[in-house]
Amino acid sequence: MDQAAPIISIQNVTKRFGPVIAVDDVALDIQPNEFFALLGPSGCGKTTLLRMLAGFEMPDAGTIAIGGQDMTEVPPNRRPVNMVFQSYAVFPHMSVFDNVAYGLRVVKTPTSEVDSRVREAIEMTQLSDLANRKPDQLSGGQRQRVALARALVKRPKVLLLDEPLSALDAKLREAMQLELVNLQRNVGITFIIVTHDQNEALSMANRIAVMEGGQIRQIARPSELYEFPNSRFVADFIGKMNLFEGRVSGRQGDKLGVEVAGIGQLWLPVAAGIPAPPEAGAVGIAVRPEKVRLRRQGGEANRIGLHGRVNQIAYYGDTSHVFVTLESGRTLSANLQNEARSATLGIAVGEDVWCSWDPGDVLVLTN
Repeated sequence: MDQAAPIISIQNVTKRFGPVIAVDDVALDIQPNEFFALLGPSGCGKTTLLRMLAGFEMPDAGTIAIGGQDMTEVPPNRRPVNMVFQSYAVFPHMSVFDNVAYGLRVVKTPTSEVDSRVREAIEMTQLSDLANRKPDQLSGGQRQRVALARALVKRPKVLLLDEPLSALDAKLREAMQLELVNLQRNVGITFIIVTHDQNEALSMANRIAVMEGGQIRQIARPSELYEFPNSRFVADFIGKMNLFEGRVSGRQGDKLGVEVAGIGQLWLPVAAGIPAPPEAGAVGIAVRPEKVRLRRQGGEANRIGLHGRVNQIAYYGDTSHVFVTLESGRTLSANLQNEARSATLGIAVGEDVWCSWDPGDVLVLTN
């Protein structure tokens, strides 16, 4: 990605609501034409940060610059951003065309320019055939596109999206994710989306900031965030994870020794995770369920293997999530791809199995 001057620069921003610190000393830069996601659980501060970008809230400390300009004294209506809310907030008594034109008419844009810009926006969002319809004649996905067109018609430098897909059903939400990505590429402006849905963030964003307790825990590209989380929180929040507690016991060359309760001594390649010297003490040992292989026989060379019994299988169509109780009493999960058209997995509840994975797939987490 071209590392030109950032379109947004947030420097040490803090926001309090009474005794609650909603955003705690956050600093990050967002690049031009980037699709950036603020991801985290409810109450982590992501929406408050978005509202400060829009100008609906003011920081108690720190600065926010957009396009190189300090936004401290700039009111919401003068900022080069527009916001699409979770509820869409389209006007029910207006047609699609008039909804999209509303913002331009308020600032007394010449009629000829209103007409051309609205038609451009509704064509961009695939609403041309629906221009004369009222919102109650539209589907949820179509109303969402009206809200997007109304924001884009103002030609902002940055589009802010506050949980824009949360009101849609699962299939439509997935389709709209693809539409938003294509739209962002076509219009060539910066999109910032707030979401608590990890799959939504992973599938749409160029980079993701994971937030917890008002702070940013990690900023990374989706694949890096998934494969190399920097802490127990991020590892557990992004996707599914088998997470065990261990203690560093020493080194042998390029291998790190970790003693894991109920599993025993593991020798892991240092490159598999964050290098942790013996004095680091407690560490987290993590492996994704899709990295775990299930077999009826153990003894696979160069793999970590544990014996257990299947206690539950959750079927999701394309995959099955298998939960295995290990001899230590701990539960380990594995994802199996349902590759054959069969009603059975070949593994049943109550069956003894060996769980194994490559040591290189293990993450060593020091935070």
